[in-house]
Amino acid sequence: MADPLEPSLHLRRDAVLDGWSDDELGRLVRAGELDRLRRGAYVAGALPADAAAAHRLLVRATVAGLRRPAVVSHQSAAVLHGLPIWDVQLNRVHVTRRPRAWNDVSGVLHVHVARLRDDEIVEVDGIEVTAPVRTALDLARSLPHEAAVVALDAALHAGLLAHSDLRVRLFDIAGSPGSRSAARAVAFADGRSESVGESRSRVLLHRWGLAPSALQFQVRRDDGTVLGRTDFAWEDRRVVGEFDGRIKYGRLLRPGQDAGDVVFEEKRREDAIRDEGWGVIRWAWDELGVPHRFANRVRRSLERPR
Repeated sequence: MADPLEPSLHLRRDAVLDGWSDDELGRLVRAGELDRLRRGAYVAGALPADAAAAHRLLVRATVAGLRRPAVVSHQSAAVLHGLPIWDVQLNRVHVTRRPRAWNDVSGVLHVHVARLRDDEIVEVDGIEVTAPVRTALDLARSLPHEAAVVALDAALHAGLLAHSDLRVRLFDIAGSPGSRSAARAVAFADGRSESVGESRSRVLLHRWGLAPSALQFQVRRDDGTVLGRTDFAWEDRRVVGEFDGRIKYGRLLRPGQDAGDVVFEEKRREDAIRDEGWGVIRWAWDELGVPHRFANRVRRSLERPR
């Protein structure tokens, strides 16, 4: 979805119709009043630092300049649907056209050719986009497994689609390029993952033979009262795991609290969980970048006697 705080988009063709010259546009760019998004497209002020926000603008500018109609698809559709994209380039706008077109890759446009049903197309902010289920399957077919799972988990968690819809639609793409990769990603996807970090953690834990027995696990006292909910649990080893991210702590903030209050409450919660005989292991984003070290750390925690 478009962010109302995003800078406004200005197309050269519209500016010329309004009487502006290329020299005048160039002066505004040099003065910092406009920033060049792509050839023939500018934004007021500076380009957004956020990659997804910048890509939304690039999609709008590129679609406006298409000579033949196309449907925004793949990672570009995911961005318009508000899904997180991890480790995927957003330097080109991805679109799909029905057969009798041709695949093409240019500086800012990647054209895919595939059959598209009418019910696989929705409108987002006035732009035709592949529907969430079709978008998810396109990503599952074309992206590496970890990146695909991140997107599928997020779509399921946000309620944009149901797992059953994905499984049914897998039959439609059976035998097509990437269909086996898509089936693997769909089988693994889980809407209980609440962040990119949790999805990536889950993929790595499974890859290293350390799959947790439960997600979003409720730790209880002997009397049944809930101490807290953890991202992961290995119930037979009485160990729980937590992915720590700055976004997560921001999500836990209540009115009037600051980050220090949240960290203190998390520490008290962790102490209470340990008092019930559970081991607790936490990891952060940078640890996921060195998978073997992350896996060894989790394995040592699981093997530690309680």
